[in-house]
Amino acid sequence: MNHFNINRRQFLYGATASLALSTFGARGMDLINPAKPFRVGLIGTGWYGKSDLFRLMQVAPVEVIALCDVDKNQLSEAAKLVTQRQKSGKTPRLYGNYQKMLSENELDIVLVGTPDHWHSLQMIDAVKAGAHVYVQKPISVDVMEGEAMVAAARKYNKVVQVGTQRKSTPHLIEAKKKIVDAGLLGKISHVEMCCYYHMKANGNPPVQAVPDFLDYEMWTGPAPLRPYDGSPHVRWWRTFMEYGNGIMGDMCIHMFDTVRWMLKLGWPNKISSTGGIYVQKEGKSNIADTQSAIFEYDELNCVWQHRSWGTPADPDYPWSFTLFGEKGTLRASTMSYDFTPEGKGEKIHGDCVFEKEKYPEDLKEDKIELNAAPATRLHMLDFISAIDNSSRPIADIQEGHISTASCIMANLSMKTGRPIVYDPKKREIIGDREANALLTRPYRDPYKHPHHDRV
Repeated sequence: MNHFNINRRQFLYGATASLALSTFGARGMDLINPAKPFRVGLIGTGWYGKSDLFRLMQVAPVEVIALCDVDKNQLSEAAKLVTQRQKSGKTPRLYGNYQKMLSENELDIVLVGTPDHWHSLQMIDAVKAGAHVYVQKPISVDVMEGEAMVAAARKYNKVVQVGTQRKSTPHLIEAKKKIVDAGLLGKISHVEMCCYYHMKANGNPPVQAVPDFLDYEMWTGPAPLRPYDGSPHVRWWRTFMEYGNGIMGDMCIHMFDTVRWMLKLGWPNKISSTGGIYVQKEGKSNIADTQSAIFEYDELNCVWQHRSWGTPADPDYPWSFTLFGEKGTLRASTMSYDFTPEGKGEKIHGDCVFEKEKYPEDLKEDKIELNAAPATRLHMLDFISAIDNSSRPIADIQEGHISTASCIMANLSMKTGRPIVYDPKKREIIGDREANALLTRPYRDPYKHPHHDRV
C-alpha cells in the first residue's frame, strides 16, 4: 500500500522548517495517493484522541471505520464530528469495548488516546490485530509495560509512533538545525527543563453514583478501582498516581524527549529525584506538586524542575528546556526559542507556526492547541511515511519507551530515596531489589500485565 511518495525526515532536514511546513505540511493530501485510504480506528474519543484523529484526517486519505469509548456521550459526540469531517460522510461503527472493535474490523491504523494506564494493553492488542499504532505519551505507567510494547511492535513488525510531537514542531526543528547541529552552542554540558503550570487538579468531590452513560469498570481497566467521585476525563484522572506518573510523566517526558532528540542521547547513566506534595495538601490529589530530577549522562546533567504553585522562573518560558553550551545558550518551548551567544554575537529568535489560514477548521475545534496542530500534522505525515516505507518513525516506540521509562524511574527514585541505575539490556535496576520490584505495577483482576507473557 503506497500512499506516501516523499521521505518526510530527509525533506525536513534538507530544508528549513518553515519551508518544510509550507511545502510539505500545508496540504499533505497533495503528496499522497488517495486511491487506497487507510482504515482507521480510534480508542479514546476524548479531547486529545479526537485532536490526533482530526490532524490525521487533514493530511492523509483515511476512512474512519470505528470509534471506541466507555463514555457513550463522548462517543456519540465524536461520531457526529467525524461523520461531518469524513469525505465519505459515513458514520463510524461505535464500540464500548476496544477488543471487540479490533476483532470486528480490519484496521490499518489504530490511534490510542486513552488515559495512560490503558496505553500498553491497547497498543499491544492493536498490533496483534494487524494495525499500525499512534499511541499517546507517556507510553506506559510502568517500565516493564514499555518493554513489552517495544517487543510487540518488533514481533508483529508494525510501525508505532508516539505522540511526542515536539520532534515534529517546525520551530524546534529549525532551532536544532540552525543552532544545535550548526555548532553554535559548542560543547553542551548542562540542560535545564521545567514546568511551572498550575495544572494539578485538586479538591474533595464527594463519592457519587456512576452515571449510566459511563462504563467506569472498563474505564478503570487494569488500574486500582477508586471510588467514583465525578467525571475522570481530561484533568481529574491525571491528579492520581493510580492512572499515571504525575506531572513528571505528563510534562517532563515532552521536554526530556526533545532534549534527547536534539542532543542524540540514549538511556541516562543514572537518575535521581526528590519531591512530594509540599504546598497543595488540601485535596485528594496524590501527585507531587514539587519535584526535581537529574538525568545523568557523560559530562552532562539534564535537570528537571516542576512546581504547580507559585510563579515561573521565566514567565516567557514556563514549560521549556534550556541547553547551556560553552559558546551560548538555547532556550526553547512549544511557543518559541531564543539563542543567546557567549560574548559578542547575534541573538536568534524563532516563533511557533500557526496554520489558521491553511486549516480554518482548526478555529472551530473545541479545546484545540493551535500551536501544536502543525506539529501533530507533521508527526502524522512522518507516521504515514514510515508505514509506506517500512521504516522507523521519528518518535518510534523505542524512543518513547526510553523517555517514558526515564521519567517513571525518576518517580521511583523519589519514592525510594535512592538514585536509579537501569540496565536496559538486562531490564533491571542494578543492585536494588526494592526498586526492581517497582518496575512492574500490579494489575487489577482479571487483567494480566503484558510483561508476564512477553507478548
